[in-house]
Amino acid sequence: MATTRTDPLTLEVVELIGAVVARYYEEYEQAAAAHSLTGAQARVLGLLSLDPLPMRRIAQKLKCEPSNVTGIVDRLEARGLVERRPDPADRRVKLAAPTEKGARTARELRASLDFAREPLAGLSDTDRAVLRDLLRRMLGMDPADPAVLS
Repeated sequence: MATTRTDPLTLEVVELIGAVVARYYEEYEQAAAAHSLTGAQARVLGLLSLDPLPMRRIAQKLKCEPSNVTGIVDRLEARGLVERRPDPADRRVKLAAPTEKGARTARELRASLDFAREPLAGLSDTDRAVLRDLLRRMLGMDPADPAVLS
């Protein structure tokens, strides 16, 4: 049986994590809007700028329904930011991939997200490594594993 921790320190940490997440999403939505994108469209574009993916995998990474992803990709494709192409490993599978314009937009979006970068810049390398390792532990990941989130 799991013990629920309701001590003041735990409650404060939970509140602070919530505040960080809320501020991050607020800034992300503002950055997306500056490019006439919804937050969901910006997240898909950012994800695809790292690696072209099939719709099902995008949905898994964003924890949403594949039908939602199809609509988002349709709208990004209509704006010339994303294209569908066959997967070289399996021609039956279509990958969503950024166009040159989409990759440029994703870079501009990332560059405009100062909220996370600026406070982290005020931390030493050691502090950032400790924070990273603690967050990985909270997510059940091996702190020593260099793998990025999937």
